Amino acid sequence: MLRFYHQPRFGRPALALNLMEPFRPLVADSCVIQAINNRMVSPDDFLMVGQAVALTPQGRKAFYRAYELRMDTLVTHPLFDYRVSYRRLLEIQARLLGKMLQGEIGKYPVFVTR
Repeated sequence: MLRFYHQPRFGRPALALNLMEPFRPLVADSCVIQAINNRMVSPDDFLMVGQAVALTPQGRKAFYRAYELRMDTLVTHPLFDYRVSYRRLLEIQARLLGKMLQGEIGKYPVFVTR
């Protein structure tokens, strides 16, 4: 049985969100941790207004740089056993999901790391 995290709703790209969910800790979360640990961002890169916190333009650039570095990182795809960037991996996984939805393959091979 196929299950999704996000339900379709007007204006919400539910399928894209579902495809990206397994990559949240691998790309987004690790990118934030790396940017903080490597001091790519500092407390000066954040603005506090009341209870809200926002990034300064300089802070956003630093996070974009950290994101691009993460997307260029090479990983080995467990199904095909060759190294690809996270950028290419997202495309491969989207194609595999499409093949599963069209009935070309029986099961969607979720990407997992060791």
